[in-house]
Amino acid sequence: MEPVIEPGATMLFQGDSITDAGRGALDPENLGAGYAMMAASWFSAAYPEHNVRFINRGVSGNRAVDLEQRWERDCLDLKPDWVSIMIGINDTWRAFDSNDPTATEDYESAYRTILTQTVNQLGSHLVLIEPFVLPFPEDRKAWREDLDPRIQVVRSLADEFDAILVPMDGIMNAAAEKRDPDFWAPDGVHPTPAGHALIAQSWLRAVKAIA
Repeated sequence: MEPVIEPGATMLFQGDSITDAGRGALDPENLGAGYAMMAASWFSAAYPEHNVRFINRGVSGNRAVDLEQRWERDCLDLKPDWVSIMIGINDTWRAFDSNDPTATEDYESAYRTILTQTVNQLGSHLVLIEPFVLPFPEDRKAWREDLDPRIQVVRSLADEFDAILVPMDGIMNAAAEKRDPDFWAPDGVHPTPAGHALIAQSWLRAVKAIA
């Protein structure tokens, strides 16, 4: 099997705290302790001759509009060949914990803006990871009404921009049928090490780095 990421490429991971995973802002080469680090490590171990550079610019708490505001500095200026994005759960979460909702239309507009800039200015390839929520704690079940339309937006944008889609919401919720949701994400959102590994595995499979 040959991965779709070409030798010598630069891959940028972008998103919120799930991508950030404690990477810190001081060391630009720090990939954090989550799925981005795991995916990069496994890819590099399997295909060392590809010499792919991995960068992580996920920022905890970000929504789609936050990505839009920092996109020039944290994406365009880096000139990545590939950009992997996972964003959306905070657009839903803030509606429930801070009474600060983001309309689905505004989420879609910000997301489309960064994808358009990335393709038009850099010609980068795209990997879009669905945001997800697991049904634990109990109140997370109410989030589906807000999150599901955003997941549909990601699917639509992936089709529109010819991006690789990682259907993480379905994968995570299927995993939660095999073992309790809190094994994967104790608050329904932030993954455990096993949850991060599942995202990394799904990402690697999507880019054809593993079977």
